[in-house]
Amino acid sequence: MIDRGRTVRRPWTAAALVVTLAAAVLTVPTPARAAVSRADLALRWAPIHHQDVDVTGSHALAGRSDYITSVDFDGDLNGRNNWDRAAAPDVSFAAHAYYSVLETATHWYLTYFFFHPRDWTDHPFFETEHENDGEGVLFVVERDGSTYGTLRAAVTVAHSDFYSYTPAGSTWTSGRESIDGTLNFQTSPHDPHRHPVTGQEAKGHGLKAHPQYGIVGDGIVYYPSTVAETPEHADDRDVRYRLVDIFAPGGLWAQRANPNLFAHLGAFAGDTSGGCGTGTWACSVNSANAPWGWDDGDDLPARGEIATDPAKLSTEYFAIPGGLSRTYTHNPYASEAAALAEAARTAPPVVD
Repeated sequence: MIDRGRTVRRPWTAAALVVTLAAAVLTVPTPARAAVSRADLALRWAPIHHQDVDVTGSHALAGRSDYITSVDFDGDLNGRNNWDRAAAPDVSFAAHAYYSVLETATHWYLTYFFFHPRDWTDHPFFETEHENDGEGVLFVVERDGSTYGTLRAAVTVAHSDFYSYTPAGSTWTSGRESIDGTLNFQTSPHDPHRHPVTGQEAKGHGLKAHPQYGIVGDGIVYYPSTVAETPEHADDRDVRYRLVDIFAPGGLWAQRANPNLFAHLGAFAGDTSGGCGTGTWACSVNSANAPWGWDDGDDLPARGEIATDPAKLSTEYFAIPGGLSRTYTHNPYASEAAALAEAARTAPPVVD
């Protein structure tokens, strides 16, 4: 007799259990791949960096004047004592580089900034030196659906000139500016990725794609990392540098109005104290730039736009199949775009 008030449960068989579990597994939704973080993007595309080093002359500090470091390497944010403090035995030359990531629907724009306490020379004729030095590179990465995208182009800063590069096989070609060379890649011993390779000259620290600038004699090879190592000597070929977000709370962008660090728009405060210019042609003041002060005066983009509006600069420098979006989905500079534009228009020129 069947009890109409109860559900009759048949005993499970092994075969039925397997089929049921398989169906359950198949119906579990696959989690969406998490979007890559800006810090991970910056680490992925950060350059392997070849820094030439000169150890001659008293201003070289046995090579330390060519080491990359942080703007507060001496424990403060006073730009006017960096030349002086670079000679102190208690300061840190742990390797750092600053980065920013801007986004549109079609591309990521990654800017890297390398800081030196001195731009120096070792002879008295025609060349000047100055306190602080800041040069760097912009990488443009296409958002092609892969985790880290595809690097399409680079623009480097060498004093008051920009130089443009594309990797082998890039679909980007010359725009208003001619392409100056090929951006090469190298595998890092500290991660599984092939990174773009850049180089800086000694003394003046102009930056280009390697090997247009590279190590001649002594030099440091810096590898991107999350730790900051200090070179053991002036010819150390494996030093890791730590990436620091320009937009971090209390970071470089947050200090943009600090008069001890910046004299005016993006120009580091620097003076002639501590022996800058001694035995040389001259020592200039307030002569180094943060990324929002970088400028190539002969080119159409305005001062700082290599960092603050890199989509605009890209359309000027390159011919881009399919074009690109000019609408930013992430650009912390944008909130002060009008003020930056006005400051760029009225600020005195800075010649690095």
